[in-house]
Amino acid sequence: MVQTIIVFVIIGLIITGILISPLLTKQRRNRLKRRPFPPLWNAIIENNLPIYLHLSPAERRRLQGHIQVFLAEKQFIGCAGLQVTEEMKLAIAAVACLLLLNERGEYFPKLRSILIYPSTYFVNETVATGNYIVEERRVARLGESWTNDQVILSWEQVKQDTLDWKDGHNVVLHEFAHQLDQEDGKAEGVPILQGKSDYLVWAQVMAEEYQQLCAQVQRGVKTVMDSYGATNPAEFFAVATETFFEKPQQLLKQHPALYQLLQRYYQLDPVLWA
Repeated sequence: MVQTIIVFVIIGLIITGILISPLLTKQRRNRLKRRPFPPLWNAIIENNLPIYLHLSPAERRRLQGHIQVFLAEKQFIGCAGLQVTEEMKLAIAAVACLLLLNERGEYFPKLRSILIYPSTYFVNETVATGNYIVEERRVARLGESWTNDQVILSWEQVKQDTLDWKDGHNVVLHEFAHQLDQEDGKAEGVPILQGKSDYLVWAQVMAEEYQQLCAQVQRGVKTVMDSYGATNPAEFFAVATETFFEKPQQLLKQHPALYQLLQRYYQLDPVLWA
């Protein structure tokens, strides 16, 4: 009898913990959002996020709140001798949190660490070159998103992207779009959507747009989206996200269905910031 009671008590404590934990997390995040935003941080973001001053006052306040939560919850690690500075953290956090600006997502829940290299870094990649033949290659990288707990970035590339916001290339937007895609444990170009009906619309629009990009790349046609998006559906979603934020007017004009799909997903209209 005593053992049965103990078991029920333990189960009750576990259930209570499961129910209370999200509430405590929300309360803690709300406290972080209410903290005064340091003027120095504001200046750093203005220098590293070209569209920052084009956001509405309400959007800037929301972004500041998200940045405070992001910085409190994520660990930044310098690699290859790089010393991580406040500017690096804020520059990366500001761009990443654009994807969450209107409460899109849960602060990349699987992500724990952001690894930053000074510039291009190299990894060993195993490639199947034929039947029963595997080759290991040394491959240069500018960024990666892992499904478990890490994003890896080249600081040189991050800085370059801030200098040319309208070129459609942004390693932070790209890798953190992958994080959104990977929240369900799979990287397939389908992030977690609000309702069941959204998945049908998403699949239809994304499949048509992906196939169109693949056909255009094969024919050598110039496209508003980078040709890397034709690699696979996961890369297409990441590249489409870069284009949505950096070339919104061109994307809306040439691919209205895709723009409207991303507008609904991110609950944003970047055309207003152009």
